[in-house]
Amino acid sequence: MLKKALAIILLAVSALTASAEFRWGPQVGYNYSDFYWKQDLVSSKGTSGFQAGLVGEVMIPGIGFGIDFGLLYNMHGGKVDFGERPVWSTDGYGNESVWLHQLSVPLHLRFKYTRFGGLERTIAPFAYAGPEFNFTLGHGGNAPLEYPAGSVGVQVGLGAELFQRLQVSLSYTWGLTYEIRTIKLDNFSARSQHWGVNVAWFF
Repeated sequence: MLKKALAIILLAVSALTASAEFRWGPQVGYNYSDFYWKQDLVSSKGTSGFQAGLVGEVMIPGIGFGIDFGLLYNMHGGKVDFGERPVWSTDGYGNESVWLHQLSVPLHLRFKYTRFGGLERTIAPFAYAGPEFNFTLGHGGNAPLEYPAGSVGVQVGLGAELFQRLQVSLSYTWGLTYEIRTIKLDNFSARSQHWGVNVAWFF
């Protein structure tokens, strides 16, 4: 009985995968990010950045579910006032800009509502959520920090598809692991959280 159930599930998955619709295209976006520290020792302010790259979408016709993924260059950061504490101000650090250059690989579960009686060919709302894997390519700014090789976050978003080609979305990303850590205080680290506005064109 169990073997029959597994066989039916495998056949159903194979059939859905075979009929899935794959698209890809370029995406550009604006982000506003800030650092959230493990302890309240310094203050930070948000700053603007951007991202650009390629995204793909695999949707299963009829049910509205699918996945999306991407390969994106992401620049984001914040302003950190190290001058508030003598441990850094005595070394000449003040209110410093901190930038990260990362290769971001998002992977989302996506739902697109397409039951508008034909209107979905003009506009179709969608939502997505899933992890984002970030690999640090470089960093900028004059700051007493060290940087890990990468980080992991969770991203959620809402948007709309226009004319079955153009997708515009608003996203929010929670950092789950730290992106920066001070050199003098080994356990003093910060995660990044940011808003994003993204525009993609699918072929």
